[in-house]
Amino acid sequence: MNDIPAISIKDVVKRYSGHGDEPGKLALEGVSFDVPQGGIFGLLGPNGAGKSTLINILAGLVRKTSGSASIWGFDIDHDMRNAKRAIGIVPQEIVFDPFFTPVEVLDNQAGLYGVPRAMRRSMELLRAVHLEDKANAYARTLSGGMKRRLLIAKALVHAPPVLVLDEPTAGVDVELRRQLWELVQEMNAEGVTVVLTTHYLEEAEELCDRIAIINHGKLIANKPTRELVEMAREKIVVLTLDREIDALPEHPAFLKCANVGERSIEVTFDRDRINAGEVLALLQGEGFAIVDVTTREPDLEDVFVSLTSAG
Repeated sequence: MNDIPAISIKDVVKRYSGHGDEPGKLALEGVSFDVPQGGIFGLLGPNGAGKSTLINILAGLVRKTSGSASIWGFDIDHDMRNAKRAIGIVPQEIVFDPFFTPVEVLDNQAGLYGVPRAMRRSMELLRAVHLEDKANAYARTLSGGMKRRLLIAKALVHAPPVLVLDEPTAGVDVELRRQLWELVQEMNAEGVTVVLTTHYLEEAEELCDRIAIINHGKLIANKPTRELVEMAREKIVVLTLDREIDALPEHPAFLKCANVGERSIEVTFDRDRINAGEVLALLQGEGFAIVDVTTREPDLEDVFVSLTSAG
């Protein structure tokens, strides 16, 4: 199975039904990409870009207009049963019966997937998500973080090789985010392929091996994370000078130059045309002594904003 993608999406189009003579919204416009096995894959995009529509198509909740998609080699149309067994979805919303205990939630979910009682591993999963001591408490008594972890266990009851996390850390505190990402990395280390959507771009940059970006229903990037970050051509240097500056320096490679304090300026420049040393030399050539220098390398947020703004 190592030679097939975990998920393969080919020319997927989704147009929702319109009203009367009005055409429906085109949510996905010929999207194609593969998710390799064994990694953590980021699926990013602004609100309304089409990410949730794509995830719902894979989950069998939304019917695509055209194109094809397969999960672990199983076509979602022609082999729906096996495709659904190959994927676990962790939704944004917390959804389970609050009057069931965590072990009952997992047992019931396993039953829905036809897992024989003798093969259910509810307690094993609760241990994996650090909820073993809450196995028999009512689910409604769990904290927000515990409920999030229970959702991950619920998505794993049928041992799917692919796990999709849709905005799993939206609205949670910093400590819970850290716990969830540690859990996700543990699952990935055990061989589960993870697909992640998030608005926290620093998380995606740190966790994901590869990232695809969707904007207005179109795929606009799909690269290894390092390559994607290196697409950014801008760099920022903040200079503290020995005295106030009357006129901001100019250079064709400067994208922006602004005062950020009485004696400090921030220069954004095209690193393909000039380097930080040349920026310093330019200021020194105008008679300024430089007291302090800080620089900032481009990150995923810079690339994301650049690509989606252009789109």
